[in-house]
Amino acid sequence: MKTYGGSCHCGAVQFQINTEFTEFTSCNCSLCRRRNAVMTMVPQTDLKILQGEDQLTLYEWNTKIAKHYFCKTCGIYTFHQRRSAPDQYGVNVYCLDDKEAVDAVPIVKGDGASLSLIDERT
Repeated sequence: MKTYGGSCHCGAVQFQINTEFTEFTSCNCSLCRRRNAVMTMVPQTDLKILQGEDQLTLYEWNTKIAKHYFCKTCGIYTFHQRRSAPDQYGVNVYCLDDKEAVDAVPIVKGDGASLSLIDERT
């Protein structure tokens, strides 16, 4: 496995992941569509926050199973705990430092829009 460094735009949040890239995922759920997220999935044990954990802000919606983390300063989405696999993180590949490695990996479209929603009117 290779180690990749990453950060938010302003550098307040810095992290690293251990992984072998095989594919990236884009999701069509309402949140991912709006933030244009392309992610790589890693087990929770393979993501380490090096700096700025206190600079992360949490966004939860719908079932509140997924935990989406953003930098408080620059607003960049860095990673999230996945709803469909809570023992994994989806990591924003465009936050990773190794641009050449990221550009070489195919992107697969996920169908998060078909996941069930809680009817908030009830």
